[in-house]
Amino acid sequence: MLDAGDNTKKMTLIVTKGTLDWAYPPFILGTTAAAMDVEVTMFFTFYGLQLLKKDLDLKVSTLGNPAMQMPMGGMHMSMPNIMPMIPGVDRMTTTMMKNLIKKKGVASIEDLREAAVEMEVKIIACQMTLDLFEIDRNDLIDGVEIGGAATWLEEATASDINLYL
Repeated sequence: MLDAGDNTKKMTLIVTKGTLDWAYPPFILGTTAAAMDVEVTMFFTFYGLQLLKKDLDLKVSTLGNPAMQMPMGGMHMSMPNIMPMIPGVDRMTTTMMKNLIKKKGVASIEDLREAAVEMEVKIIACQMTLDLFEIDRNDLIDGVEIGGAATWLEEATASDINLYL
């Protein structure tokens, strides 16, 4: 990594959500910035920490997402907020989303995560969240640092861009 004194642009992302649809923005933004020679730090906390687990089983939740629409039969079907009340709907929307991702050739979260590690994105898992949810460090992918809010703040105060996702 380059020293911040050499005018290198820096970006930090706080990743707080662990669903399939919310996994894409931080990894796409992080890897794109890294490809543009931006020094990137991603801080995973609370449910976002799930994205660092070796074995992913990400799902989509329609709850609280009234803008969610899925292409079906040449149209776009809206998913009303009441849908999650029906058993199996989240599994159905997850399957639909995974099929759409595959059909459109979108990279998987595993691939984007691997790219982030290869591009030397600094990935920090929140120590407090690990302790809170009793997540074992060995359940996380390789290349992850452990740190807390102060670790992120050190990076954020020296960054040009700070995003909360």
